[in-house]
Amino acid sequence: MAVSLTDNDDDDDFSETHDINVTPFIDVILVLLIIFMVAAPLSTVDLPIDLPTSSAMPQKKPDKPTYVSIKPDLTLAIGENAVKRTELISSLDAMADMAKDKYVFLRADRAVPYGELMGVMEILRSGGYSRIKLVALEAPPAAAAPSPDAAKP
Repeated sequence: MAVSLTDNDDDDDFSETHDINVTPFIDVILVLLIIFMVAAPLSTVDLPIDLPTSSAMPQKKPDKPTYVSIKPDLTLAIGENAVKRTELISSLDAMADMAKDKYVFLRADRAVPYGELMGVMEILRSGGYSRIKLVALEAPPAAAAPSPDAAKP
C-alpha cells in the first residue's frame, strides 16, 4: 500500500495513492531477458564449419532440425556427435525423434569437394532419407558470389 506525504496534510492520517508500482514487473522482465540471452546461443550447433553463402530467400527453420555435417577433414557428424560413414543411417534410425519423412539438413564446409557432398547425399538417399536440405549462410544478393558470365567482357 502506498501513501502520499504532502504539506497539505494537517492531520496525521495518510491517504492512499492508487498508482501501479511497475518496478517488480521490470525486474522480472530483465531477468527473463538475461535468461534468454544466455540460453539462445546454447541451442545452436557449434561445429567449426565454414559454410558458403547464398542469396536465396531464407526458409522457416523447424522446431528440432536434424543436422548432418561434413567437416573439412571429411568426417561426418549428426548434430555435434561424430559418426562414421558406415554408421550414418543406423545412427539416424536410432534417433527417437527422427523419421524417414522428416527433413535432414546437410551442412558441408566450403573446402569439402563436391563429390564428397554427393556421396553423403547418396548414402542418405539409399538409407531412405530422401528429404534433404542444404544449409548455407545467408547473404544479401549483392554480397553473393558473381556468376561466371559476369566476368566476361
